[in-house]
Amino acid sequence: MPERRTHRSFVSYIDKSREYYAAQGYTQPYQWVYHKEVPFNMLSKPLSDCTVGVVTTATLPAHWQSLPEGESRPQKRPYAESSYPVPEALYTKDLEWDKDTTHTDDLDTYLPLNRLQELQQSGQIGKVSPRYYGAPTTYSQRQTRESDAPVIFSWCEEDGVDIALLVPL
Repeated sequence: MPERRTHRSFVSYIDKSREYYAAQGYTQPYQWVYHKEVPFNMLSKPLSDCTVGVVTTATLPAHWQSLPEGESRPQKRPYAESSYPVPEALYTKDLEWDKDTTHTDDLDTYLPLNRLQELQQSGQIGKVSPRYYGAPTTYSQRQTRESDAPVIFSWCEEDGVDIALLVPL
């Protein structure tokens, strides 16, 4: 007989976030984005012929290393960087995630370019996009929808991306 539980055994990010902000004194719970229609499309060609791009919410380390005098945080803007060579690391310490129980030491968990290059070499995907894309977390739905997403979409079109993997932290 399977084990039965009365509560979830995993961490619910939505519940944790709501509880965290309520404890900080926020009276209105965060409104999670909900789209009645999502512009996903069926692939028009085999995966082995597709160009795959990656969008991450991590920030480039250089943005944090070269801050102008008096600035404690860089402005967060979308970016596109070469997929070759794969960067050694991206900056994630500014993001809110459970740093006590997890880490971002393994780049492939949030920028899987090495794994995608292996899939390309084995013929499972056509190729990796020449660039990967960043949408650093700003917690602004409006900025993401009206500014960041259209810029990243245009870069994906320029690079002939058929599939965009969204890898948020």
